[in-house]
Amino acid sequence: MLKGHQTGHLPCTSLHLPLRVDVFSASLAEEGAAEGASERKQMRREAEEKQQRKKQQRKQMRKESRLEFVNGGWCMSDEAATHYSAVIDQMTIGLRFLNETFGACGRPRVAWHIDPFGHAREHASMFAQMGFDGFFFGRLDYQDRARRMRDKEQELLWRASDSLTPPMADLFTGILPNGYNPPEGFCWDQLCSDPPIRDDPDLEDYNVDDVVGRFLVIANSQSTVYKTNHIIMTMGSDFQYENANLWYKNLDKLIHYVNAQQANGSKVNVLYSTPSCYLQELHRANLTWPLKTDDFFPYADDAHDFWTGYFTSRPALKRYERISNSNLQTCNQLEVLGGLTSRKGPFGEGDSQTMKKAMAVAQHHDAVSGTEKQHVANDYARKLANGWQHCQVLVSNSLAALSGLSAERIYCDNLNVSVCHLTESSKKFSVNVYNPLARPVTWPVRLPVNGTAYSVSDASGKVVHVSQATHEVRRQRGFAVNELVFQVQAPPLGYTTYTVALIQDGPPPAPAQQRFLQVTFDHETGLISSLNNLETKQSIKLTQNFYWYNASDGNNVASRQPSGAYIFRPNSSTPVIISQTAKTEIIKTSVVQEVRQWFAPWVSQVVRLYADSRALELEWTVGPVPIDDSVGKEVITRLDTSIKTAEYFYTDSNGREVLQRKKDFRPTWNLKQSEPIAGNYYPINSRAYIKDDVDQLTVVTDRSQGGGSIQNGSLEIMLHRRLLHDDFRGVGEPLNEISGIFPDGLVVRGRLLLTLDPPQTAADTHRPLAEGMVLQPLLTFTDGDLKPNTQLEAVPVRFSGLLAALPPAVHLLTLSQWDEDSVLLRLEHQYQSSESKVSSQPVTVNLQKLFSTLEVLGVAELNLSANQWKDEMKRFDWTPEKGTGHQCCVS
Repeated sequence: MLKGHQTGHLPCTSLHLPLRVDVFSASLAEEGAAEGASERKQMRREAEEKQQRKKQQRKQMRKESRLEFVNGGWCMSDEAATHYSAVIDQMTIGLRFLNETFGACGRPRVAWHIDPFGHAREHASMFAQMGFDGFFFGRLDYQDRARRMRDKEQELLWRASDSLTPPMADLFTGILPNGYNPPEGFCWDQLCSDPPIRDDPDLEDYNVDDVVGRFLVIANSQSTVYKTNHIIMTMGSDFQYENANLWYKNLDKLIHYVNAQQANGSKVNVLYSTPSCYLQELHRANLTWPLKTDDFFPYADDAHDFWTGYFTSRPALKRYERISNSNLQTCNQLEVLGGLTSRKGPFGEGDSQTMKKAMAVAQHHDAVSGTEKQHVANDYARKLANGWQHCQVLVSNSLAALSGLSAERIYCDNLNVSVCHLTESSKKFSVNVYNPLARPVTWPVRLPVNGTAYSVSDASGKVVHVSQATHEVRRQRGFAVNELVFQVQAPPLGYTTYTVALIQDGPPPAPAQQRFLQVTFDHETGLISSLNNLETKQSIKLTQNFYWYNASDGNNVASRQPSGAYIFRPNSSTPVIISQTAKTEIIKTSVVQEVRQWFAPWVSQVVRLYADSRALELEWTVGPVPIDDSVGKEVITRLDTSIKTAEYFYTDSNGREVLQRKKDFRPTWNLKQSEPIAGNYYPINSRAYIKDDVDQLTVVTDRSQGGGSIQNGSLEIMLHRRLLHDDFRGVGEPLNEISGIFPDGLVVRGRLLLTLDPPQTAADTHRPLAEGMVLQPLLTFTDGDLKPNTQLEAVPVRFSGLLAALPPAVHLLTLSQWDEDSVLLRLEHQYQSSESKVSSQPVTVNLQKLFSTLEVLGVAELNLSANQWKDEMKRFDWTPEKGTGHQCCVS
């Protein structure tokens, strides 16, 4: 367990003159590490000794408050494309490292996101629950900044949850004056072009008077747009402090000569400072602060430059990151449930740490965001794949210990394109279905096979032929002509094992009987025409189709800005429809009914209804996106309905709470809209919906995507982007993804789940669906008959790590081995306060009656990031101004 440590704030001392300038000496670190090894032992020894001396120096500087850590996560995470569970994990691993390395002195007090491109409300809520006193960031919409500068509202109190009682999710938030850069003309490093301070009067380029004069003008100007007589200046930027001596030599001179002007009546005092010291001075001012309750999306840095493209950029990487998160949670859970044998067992040594670190760095604001170069994106995927290989050994060991079955386990990671060599060739095999959720699940399994009839123990399996789209997308990686489809049931935090055997041809399949949903198609167009909820007797008109926006190439009268990895800028507000009609093929079995649609050689879809499902599944396949226009395309699917939305729609924040959106509107300033499409796009991390008083259509996504409601009753989601121009934001190459398998352009496949419910009960349907999309069952396979590795009479086909399922409102967020004697457990109430009449109510959980194989000997409560005891967490109190704050949330 974590050791208790003292609370309190670092000592900060300063002169108190009318204007205090806190100079932050900091550099924005980007990825990259130099690796090498010396051939000589002496050099290695000297390097190790030098490293130890540096480590001791850093510890001493930290004790003396000369060095301060901010944020403290494994990375500075993106805020649009990340799921809150993965953000919590990456913050935990980084803060734990600081705790173990520096003790209480190393615990950051300030969250620091100076580079992410827009800021999510759920991030602020998490930072508050992690014990941070404040949060500083650099980027916000240019119109928002102008208004805040005018009204001195660049420092505010962010109320980041409508469910947690204030001040639990209240976070003081400051917007830095120059992003993460120094003031213009004050950059002193090897790559900077600003002249150094020349203070020898005999030199021709003596410039002290000029430098001091310019600095005083900047300081006094900056003081007019902030609320107190304390202002901050960031001195550093990208790739800075490569020559730290240049920086500090000039900063020393700057501080000396500016402060010397006090003798002449100047009221400016400059000093080296830290974010927490600056924050402490703001707290001592004892003022009231404007209150904010919405978020900072979307972000634009100019009239035609909306950073909303990265909500979708690199959709395959975004999906792989989401799958990896699910696999990591399964790995963590089975490491606990399987005990010591999971790490060292019959299949070798496994570990979860490799995967934890790979997932943590994948949360970076130039990783899952899709805003990196192609070779860097490939490296992130490689790290995730390597982490999963380590976890596979652990999972195999754990399942062997729990089941008594030591046969080799096969992992089929390409089932989404119907590839699994074992199931394609074996006449008899078993499927182990592990469920990482704390509630039982029913899940459709589709396995590639070559037979026409199979028996499935305790399930009804039916065979359908593999679609032409799947044949094309798997690119010779598999040879199955059919898919075996059956529904599995898995207990909470446990598994069920099914045996599958090839049999002689069975009777023709009977159609599935639907209890909840009915979808109808237009016979002439082949498109969906309506959706009905058979249980509630609801019916809406629904048309779904695929379109693309032509990307801007920058050759435009209004702006030279092209679309790129960051920027979404269509050259027209009217998307191009890919096809007015779809060719269709209908498949009906007792397990599933599906309509396969072809819109173009590069766009297809399968519309599925599983028996007893409350959701309509749309499995889309897009690519290779044509680029014969020499510009590129941004592909969307659009749902047009009869729902009367009045220009409102709703999106989630990092997969947790839901916020209300309105077309061409911002809650905190009067928007001058210049990009009617890109300026109305928001991040959709797990779900979005439109509604009126009677009907709510919810779309659950399988990855982070961008979307909006451009027309009343409509919801569009961007699926894929292929662009031929760079957008000048740092990537340095077009977003034109290809690979060895797809040399002609990336093909992407994904799923959307649609539900239709009354608004009052919709959350009780879409919350579990979104939860299940994030944490999916893990399938492992063994060939032949099940054979126990002990004297057991039979192999257990079912196991649950819980004595009973958790209530629907309670989500088991984390079950992870902390050290040899303790585990980290996170339980959360996953419903917003007003979301559900039943599920939003408080719930009590008895921890001693939670697990089936673990005995709870004691419990100690920590903060959200597990780096401080909960009862020792003390935070600054802040007072909001009366009459501020805006309605933003689910209603």
